[in-house]
Amino acid sequence: MRTLKMKKLLSLLLALTMIFALAACGNKQASKSQNESDVSSDNKQTETNESKADESQEEQAESDLDYVKGNGKLVIGYTNYAPMNYFDESGNFTGFDTELAILTCEKLGLKPEFVEINWDTKEVELNAKTIDCIWNGMTITPERQETMEVTKPYVKNAQVVLMKKGATYNGTESLIGKTVVAEQGSAGEETVMADENLKQANFVPKNLQTDCLLELKSGTADAAVLDLTLAKTMTGKGTSYEDIVIVDHLAEEDYGVAFRKGSDICAEVNKIFDELVADGTMAALADKYGLELAE
Repeated sequence: MRTLKMKKLLSLLLALTMIFALAACGNKQASKSQNESDVSSDNKQTETNESKADESQEEQAESDLDYVKGNGKLVIGYTNYAPMNYFDESGNFTGFDTELAILTCEKLGLKPEFVEINWDTKEVELNAKTIDCIWNGMTITPERQETMEVTKPYVKNAQVVLMKKGATYNGTESLIGKTVVAEQGSAGEETVMADENLKQANFVPKNLQTDCLLELKSGTADAAVLDLTLAKTMTGKGTSYEDIVIVDHLAEEDYGVAFRKGSDICAEVNKIFDELVADGTMAALADKYGLELAE
């Protein structure tokens, strides 16, 4: 009888032990699940915080104005092009765009830094942040407005045909089969390509507009298609190209300053242009360099 009772007692103890063990195991599993849930939640929160931080950094990086102000300067891409940016007889760097850029930088609280560029790769340098803007008598075109942020027009211009004095010219058809030069990648080249007669000329692209004048003067080119602003300044009496004259006006256009696409500097420069027009500063500069302001 005792043996039977002992067996029953042992069986009861064994059953209770198993119940307690199972309960403990369940608590551990629940605790583990809760911990895993907490870790997962923490990871998600961390990812959310990191995502917000990345978005914040991207928003800061999108401000081109903050970028140049952080550098303390505006790097201005230019080519040697009178009367916009050039060195005078005394070796001083001057010009309408040069003076206008300096005045604008003063209002922006930035130091202007002028860097001579290859006009044909100007957009590459702009997007690579080698320069911060193209400020050099740049013609505004729909194509450029698609890829860059361009200011409102500030100076009028036109594409003109230049030849030596005494040369026969009866419209662009006179140049069919003749050698015509224009700056590569310029509005002058676009004008040549858009004219049915000039497309039948022997077109030779040059690196600079001044190179085109040299070709014309030496007789290796019959005609050049250049900016009116440059042609008026660099040809005629008292210049190195007295024997070169303007024989035709082909296309009227406006100049603008170009920044990286989406740049917020552009809007600030437009505001400053409005101020300089209102107080007469822009008109005085235009008179000084023989230019006409855009309407």
